[in-house]
Amino acid sequence: MGRPILTLGDRVFIEELRCLKCGHSHAPTKGLYICKRCGGKLDIRYDYEAISEKIGKKELAKRPRGVWKYFELLPLTSRKNIVTLGEGGTPLLEAKNLARKFKLKHLLLKDETRNPTGSFKDRPMSVGVSKAVEFGARAVVSASSGNAAIALSAYAAKAGIRCYTFVPVGASASKLAQLLMHGARVVRAPARGKGDPTYKLMREAWQRFGWHPIPSAGAFNPYQPEGSKTISYEICEQLRWEVPDWVVVPVGAGTLLSGNAKGYLEFERLDLIKGMPRLAAIQAEGCAPLTKAFKEDTPPHEIPTWPNPKTVAGGLVDPYPWDADTALPAIKRSGGTTEAVSDAEILQAQKMLARLEGVFAEPSGAAGLAGLRKLLDAGTVDSSDVIVVEVTGGGLKDVKIAMQLAEKPSVIEPELEQLKRLLR
Repeated sequence: MGRPILTLGDRVFIEELRCLKCGHSHAPTKGLYICKRCGGKLDIRYDYEAISEKIGKKELAKRPRGVWKYFELLPLTSRKNIVTLGEGGTPLLEAKNLARKFKLKHLLLKDETRNPTGSFKDRPMSVGVSKAVEFGARAVVSASSGNAAIALSAYAAKAGIRCYTFVPVGASASKLAQLLMHGARVVRAPARGKGDPTYKLMREAWQRFGWHPIPSAGAFNPYQPEGSKTISYEICEQLRWEVPDWVVVPVGAGTLLSGNAKGYLEFERLDLIKGMPRLAAIQAEGCAPLTKAFKEDTPPHEIPTWPNPKTVAGGLVDPYPWDADTALPAIKRSGGTTEAVSDAEILQAQKMLARLEGVFAEPSGAAGLAGLRKLLDAGTVDSSDVIVVEVTGGGLKDVKIAMQLAEKPSVIEPELEQLKRLLR
């Protein structure tokens, strides 16, 4: 049995951790990551009545921007345990050029490329590492295709604890370089039949060595996904407490979308907004288990592992959607939908983001825009809707892909006549 994490003088707003599989309720105790009864995924429930007495629109407006301005809605007991690199507080950009091209009235980009390590993963990893520090962790471990592991390695370095990460063999050289520079111990794991080898190794290391698990999905850590809901909080504030009609989200395991949905539902429960936007989950055609399950109405726990996943959007490669049990209900509750896009559509969107709006995204980060284009063509989204597309990761994450997309630079002598000929 873990001991209660509440200490004298702390104010904890967590009421319980509820298992989404068996329904068992847990008190918040040290080292609790999965249900003690069945091993299922835990969902953190807060005392919203007490939180409403602490924060409101005026109070939030006074606080500096970033993930931790929403401290009362995050699973820490003490601010002294916060591990931060200045994550969150990213801009909501008005995409006038893209809106004109797509014949839209209101298109906005939530630019998560501005985070410290270049992706939205800094939000959940700040929360995950902070909670591990609160638990007294000396080492953390992850299973990730890249961005989550990079963020984890950076925050572990900041916290002064060891970081081990298992990555797929095909992880990009750019991402591996970031991991290694942050001092992470990186192990590449080749796929063998069904299942995700990185998650297998992570679970075994957690059980055998006691390393604290902080993967990109929420199935083995209920704390880190809470960081993703701060994107929704920020969008609401940036739209002056109005809710957009659509939020378009690139999706792998379903963790980001689940966190986004929880953010809107919590702000609605606190009476800060009215209703929630329709959520559109966008996956790559080469790995789209969540989209297939949504269209075929497959129950979350019956979704099969996607065979032979392959896509240019490496950050979206999750053969099994670990958080489908929260993502699918969120999409349905919001009146949203899912869509899968081809690699060609993703790369075209990546180019459009850079050339029309000056936002350099990696393929995974550009998938949302590719999905929006497809939803517009299908008539699912109306041209008068207020639409937010989440751009989840920066283009420097995968320079090789970007170089393949870009034209080769011209080479001339430093002579004006040669420049004139080139310009003609």
